[in-house]
Amino acid sequence: MFKHVLLLLAGILAVTGCQAQDAAAPPAAKRQWEAGKDYAVLNPPVPTGSDKVTVTEVFSYACPHCAHYQPYADEIKAKLPAGAQFELLPAVFQPAWEPFARAFYTAKSLGLLEKTHQALFDAVHRDHQPLRTIEDLANLFYANYGANPGAFLSTATSFVIDGEMAKDAQRVRDYGVEATPTLIVNGKYRVSMNAEHGIGPSESVQIALDLARQEVAAKKK
Repeated sequence: MFKHVLLLLAGILAVTGCQAQDAAAPPAAKRQWEAGKDYAVLNPPVPTGSDKVTVTEVFSYACPHCAHYQPYADEIKAKLPAGAQFELLPAVFQPAWEPFARAFYTAKSLGLLEKTHQALFDAVHRDHQPLRTIEDLANLFYANYGANPGAFLSTATSFVIDGEMAKDAQRVRDYGVEATPTLIVNGKYRVSMNAEHGIGPSESVQIALDLARQEVAAKKK
């Protein structure tokens, strides 16, 4: 009986020891990001025109990778430090993307962007709705969110929207963006998915947040 108790106590101590060792184990080292490998440094930097540190997602509603990336973009937006902000920048890398860029600027000007951003990704990539032209978007999508189709089309094809698109197309070129989604941090750094270097969506979030925190801290000095 006594021998049995000793063995039981020894077993308990052994388990407790393993647990204590696990609890005391140091956390995995945080990955250190390397400029020129994990992200690009823009030379020269591109002025953002904002007093806040700005993280920009270059995207398109027509891009399936951008639809997949949307939860990660939301994570960046939610975790940015005070003094930083998130913005969207539509790219037009092919003619089929132009209606979606026009729709973005128009929805933004009409105050519809917040409630239609995720919904449009869902409509195009999940529900496969036939939204290929600006007319399709005005009549079959944005009308469901309170937009007058005629007014939407008038705004979408206006000189104001043309000017916004031309200005931001130049920004995309200045950033050196060649694929979507791509992140730009404060006009200084470009973060792209890179399987060869192990940079996927989760890694891009951490790089962008680390760089944004770095930029915010530098502004305070």
